[in-house]
Amino acid sequence: MTITEKILAAHCGKKEVAPGELINAKLDLILANDITAPIAIKEFRAAGGHQVFDPERVALVPDHFTPNKDIASAEQCNLLRQFSREQNLSLYFEIGKMGVEHALLPEQGLVLPGDVIIGADSHTCTYGGLGAFSTGVGSTDVAAAMITGECWFKVPESMKFIYKGRLGKWVSGKDIILHTIGNIGVDGALYRAMEFTGEPIKKLSMAGRLTICNMAIEAGAKNGIIEPDDSTEKFVARRAKRKYKFYKSDKKANYVDIREYDLTGMEPQIACPHLPENVKPVSDLGSVNIDQSVIGSCTNGRIEDIREAAKVLKGHKVHPYVRLIVIPATQAVYKQSIKEGLVDVFLDAGAAFSTPTCGPCLGGHMGILAAGERAISTSNRNFVGRMGSPKSEVYLSNPAIAAASAVLGRIGRPEELL
Repeated sequence: MTITEKILAAHCGKKEVAPGELINAKLDLILANDITAPIAIKEFRAAGGHQVFDPERVALVPDHFTPNKDIASAEQCNLLRQFSREQNLSLYFEIGKMGVEHALLPEQGLVLPGDVIIGADSHTCTYGGLGAFSTGVGSTDVAAAMITGECWFKVPESMKFIYKGRLGKWVSGKDIILHTIGNIGVDGALYRAMEFTGEPIKKLSMAGRLTICNMAIEAGAKNGIIEPDDSTEKFVARRAKRKYKFYKSDKKANYVDIREYDLTGMEPQIACPHLPENVKPVSDLGSVNIDQSVIGSCTNGRIEDIREAAKVLKGHKVHPYVRLIVIPATQAVYKQSIKEGLVDVFLDAGAAFSTPTCGPCLGGHMGILAAGERAISTSNRNFVGRMGSPKSEVYLSNPAIAAASAVLGRIGRPEELL
């Protein structure tokens, strides 16, 4: 079996499972946010729910429209707050403690290797970077799961992605996944498990691995996953709040498709409007002017991302016609950024440095685009109207490119500054 099949088999009480099989699996964690949890709570009550199956296994993270941008979002968050108090949930993260959910939960040791995790947010697939099976579901599935502690799945077919070669400077996990999506398309892994392997993957930090799995959904995948190793152990050992287990794919495991990529010489990749599959090397886009640059999100808001952006920006000023918004993904990243002097680098460059929030990524607040405006962002989606006006444009990149572009006033590379 593949790693995905092994984890699912262990959680449904079977020795083995096969692609296409319908199963009911026990869950290690259930997640929802300020947009999706209110619907789940309503359906929880409608279904006759009185008490969640385990108050230690339900995480509610208000991060999309927080700090509350208006009365409607305040009411949404208040619903989460009151439900969390009623249910005595230990994993409710209020303002000042919260972070962007998919960066916060790994940082807190709440999602672990070998877990089965569902979240009412499509980028729940992020946790595959730790060697977990994690996937996004609808709010009604979360409601049922809060009552039963289980969720049904169709076991996905697995695709294997093997990477070779050596990554160049300023090339990261973000570029690997953009290059892959550019190759297979936004439906190239529809309802499949994307298993990422090879030396370049093994050499990535956990931040890079989480970034890759975060965007598996942008290829239509059910989940993304990377086999855990020594780097995983080092990351989770000091964080884990409970026991965990490493799974690995069998050498004779069956894959519906196997793709190989040599990353030697690959440039940083840019996803152009209006799909994550519309990928081009950065050298093709040097004449594209921008109005805004956003560094953050559940894709690239970890401390490694903030450091990379600061390294590029240090000693430079943001272009007078560009707004640079930097958003650390969690309070811990925020605090570490202050400790390392990174906040000074951003402020001295003329950037805005924000409290943790999803904000501009989904066109929520703190970075809405007007008609005709163009942004480069380290987030994961660039659909029509994703960050504001349907007549705006979003380009996706890694943090180094987003930082350099903010200085240049157009899409460009750090080498042009350094």
